[in-house]
Amino acid sequence: MPDSAEEGFMREALAEARKAWALGEVPVGAVVVKDGEIIARGFNQPIAGHDPTAHAEIVALRAAAAVLGNYRLPGCELYVTLEPCVMCSGAMMHARLARVVYGAADPKTGACGSVVNLFEQERLNHHTETVAGVLAEECGNLLKSFFTERRAAARAGRAAPLDDTGTGT
Repeated sequence: MPDSAEEGFMREALAEARKAWALGEVPVGAVVVKDGEIIARGFNQPIAGHDPTAHAEIVALRAAAAVLGNYRLPGCELYVTLEPCVMCSGAMMHARLARVVYGAADPKTGACGSVVNLFEQERLNHHTETVAGVLAEECGNLLKSFFTERRAAARAGRAAPLDDTGTGT
């Protein structure tokens, strides 16, 4: 069961996700924590930035690296509202994060156990601890609401779907 600190950090990640939604991006948010303090934040920005790597986790990792003046982030934890994909999980491993805590599972692209578990690959040299399901229902409901609204707008001719799969990822 998640502790109150984990839930508090996940609520901060949810606040970041809502920023993404406000900009028409898939609502995923992340925060990086070191020594119990948030040092960086990020939310999805690939559409606005025309950048396929601008996932919430990557944005937060870049900001944390700038704060610490190091591309390695030892002792840091990343909280994210959706299970990270392979790209983001790889970046987290290279950054040497201590822990990754996520909310909703991603059965289509999740790389922390839903599709693959990159962090359990024994041949890789760094193994980040993962914690799943912190505020999972709230995180999942935010995504479901976003896509429900997006599909309704597309049917009404007010907005185009995010991509040909309907997932936005």
